[in-house]
Amino acid sequence: MNLSSLSASSHPLTPYGWDEGWEAEFAPYAEQGLLPGRVARVDRGLCDVITPAGIVRADTEFVVPRDPMKVVCTGDWVAVDPEDSDPRYVQTLLPRRTAFVRSTSSKRSEGQVLATNIDYVVICVSLAVELDLGRIERFLALAMSCSSGEALLHKSALSWESGAQPLVALTKADLVPDPVVLAHLLADVETSAPGVQVLTVSSATGEGLDVLGAVLSSGTSVLIGQSGAGKSTLANALLGEAAQNVHEVRDSDGKGRHTTTTRDLLPLPWGGVLIDTPGVRGVGLWDAEEGVAQAFAEIEQLAGDCRFHDCAHQAEPGCAVLAAVENGTLPERRLDSYRKLLRENARLAARTDDRLRAELRRTFKQRQALGRHMMERKRGPQRKP
Repeated sequence: MNLSSLSASSHPLTPYGWDEGWEAEFAPYAEQGLLPGRVARVDRGLCDVITPAGIVRADTEFVVPRDPMKVVCTGDWVAVDPEDSDPRYVQTLLPRRTAFVRSTSSKRSEGQVLATNIDYVVICVSLAVELDLGRIERFLALAMSCSSGEALLHKSALSWESGAQPLVALTKADLVPDPVVLAHLLADVETSAPGVQVLTVSSATGEGLDVLGAVLSSGTSVLIGQSGAGKSTLANALLGEAAQNVHEVRDSDGKGRHTTTTRDLLPLPWGGVLIDTPGVRGVGLWDAEEGVAQAFAEIEQLAGDCRFHDCAHQAEPGCAVLAAVENGTLPERRLDSYRKLLRENARLAARTDDRLRAELRRTFKQRQALGRHMMERKRGPQRKP
């Protein structure tokens, strides 16, 4: 097949996200006789790559980096050896447009790439257990930080600066039969996710699947969430087939087992592709300052009216954020979550930056002194015995 004579719209990889941008990026490798492909799964140094010639198994030995952020990942576009090569190798990775990254551990300073070149991040939240709004906000901050500095981000009518649009899917909606209760749960999540589309869906009844499917048909989507959130069941419902294995959650705590152990790229029947990921228990932030700002946009907007430009929203006079909490327009829980995520992100950044670490210590001491000063003012002058 002479791929160079095909337009991007008629290319065999178009259903998997191939476009004119990827065609231009791949042009130098096409001249070398290499094949383009998209990574569908990675497993122990080997990966399944979707190419114009079909799915091939390729070795990643030639593209193993020292930087864990640059390892081959599901969603990557790559150049692989031509059909007559045996064995097949991935020869290079094309620059990523976006990457969904989390911190590997609270005690380490490494990021783990979960999926790449994605347009939508679907945060799956089970309605079978009590809502954890703080965890939803954490996922949103990560989703809104989904970007890559290796190439210009492909925004394609997306309004989010990060390059990937977040969406919250409240799964297992059939387990909440009371419409009033369901409406309250939906409203709580919408308050914690301003500007983000929130859908109630049920893989059992089909509720909301048509709307979700229509949104995801125009790009690459990744499903993220805790074990037991119903990601694989939702993937099967969207695909119209049992492509992913599923297990029941534990009755004792509503948690699931790691049924999905790899990240798989799956083409949707009406267009678009889906990446299902294993459930995550630890959701560590990674370079998420911009994501936190977007996830808490109303607090950032209020902060613009504070008396001091470096207001920490703790006890400073003229703080517009604290005023909003006092008058009830901003939930105190939301401010607490905002502070927590900012502190966590700052601590992670400080581990690899000595100057930033010293600055954080200095800022902490200044805020301690300010807090003591404000407490003394509230108490008033103290009489000596």
